[in-house]
Amino acid sequence: MTARLRVAVVGVGRLGRHHARIYSQMPDVELVGVVDVAPEVAASVAAERGTRAFHDVCDLPPIDAVSVAVPTREHLAVGRHFLERGVATLVEKPLASTVPEAKALVDLAREKRTPLQVGHVERFNPAVIAIEKLGLVPRFIEVHRLSPFPFRSVDIGVVLDVMIHDIDIVLHLVRSPIERVDAIGVNVLSAHEDIANARLLFENDCVANLTASRVSARTERKIRIFSEDCYVSLDYEKKHGVVYRKSRELREGTIHPESIDPKTVTDPQAFLLENLIEATELDLTDHEPLRAELESFVACARARVEPVVSGEHGLRAITTATQILDTIRDFAKRSGKQ
Repeated sequence: MTARLRVAVVGVGRLGRHHARIYSQMPDVELVGVVDVAPEVAASVAAERGTRAFHDVCDLPPIDAVSVAVPTREHLAVGRHFLERGVATLVEKPLASTVPEAKALVDLAREKRTPLQVGHVERFNPAVIAIEKLGLVPRFIEVHRLSPFPFRSVDIGVVLDVMIHDIDIVLHLVRSPIERVDAIGVNVLSAHEDIANARLLFENDCVANLTASRVSARTERKIRIFSEDCYVSLDYEKKHGVVYRKSRELREGTIHPESIDPKTVTDPQAFLLENLIEATELDLTDHEPLRAELESFVACARARVEPVVSGEHGLRAITTATQILDTIRDFAKRSGKQ
């Protein structure tokens, strides 16, 4: 019988408590403790999950793996503590506050030959997994991630808080170096940008347009991907996706849109879907992305292999996010806003 993997969670606020919940339900994992600077929070989560509460990471018993869900500014210090001890480490997104800090964690993980995973949970979203299976070569990508103000993560702006998810996904799908970044951001309720738009031009000529807001009246998490032969529309929130392709008649040249008399088309949308476009709903598996992420991490920690979302991926995302933030600041200076 394989020994249970000894795991701890550091930081059991809004997200960390879900890490603790899922670990406590895994038959091959022993949740040996949770750590939080607020003793009452640690005690409450520990009681819920049948484990021990700690106030300091130095008080933890020996562990094999850890989830780090503390504020971003503490990722380097806490992540370094565990990586130096050879503990497989999952650091919530973003990997760190700055590129040098992220690189320090990646370099340390490589030096210690220790798995370092970054919590870009959207990679485990059924919709994103479905996109990967299509094997698309994106030409244009449009992303919207909007939500009301969350009253959390106020130590960072919307780029590092939520756009970072889509940055990681776009980089993963396009797989080409960035040639140019255009971006703008606006502070509305916090000291950091609360709404931002970034346009990324890649060396392979793909263009990605990303919009993120945490001051919207509604919640929206959608991505649209255009390739040479199809268009994909995905709703992360509803876990629903549709692939639009040219109809067989259009592909074979038996129908020509320019020769159609518009007077004969009473319902353009119906005509389009019946004659020119084939719409197919994606078959999405129904699973909890965070559970899938942690199951993947546990498997990598046990086998001591590189995670699906590695430290290098996290570094790549924070590097791009920094480029976006630098461009936002440059734009603000040029327009006299700073």
